[in-house]
Amino acid sequence: MSASLAMTHLVSLADEMNDDKVTPGVLGFIVFAALALGVWVLMKSMNRHMGKVDFEEAPEPGSAEQAESAGSAEQAGSAEPVGSAPAAKGPAKKA
Repeated sequence: MSASLAMTHLVSLADEMNDDKVTPGVLGFIVFAALALGVWVLMKSMNRHMGKVDFEEAPEPGSAEQAESAGSAEQAGSAEPVGSAPAAKGPAKKA
């Protein structure tokens, strides 16, 4: 007898459901919460690893030489531009 009473209550609940309304339900909430927790853990780990990095940018290899040659070129009164390449050695190649 209790089974028929339970079925009666379930049928009345089914009538109230709207077929056009779709909701994610509890499973959708659990999946979303798990993804949010995973992102939070990954962000904490990334911040910890980035804190361990000791990065000091090295100067470009040619910048110190250019600055040094620019200072000496200005003092000597040279007309040669600072960034010019040295003259090529050997015979010139034909294009």
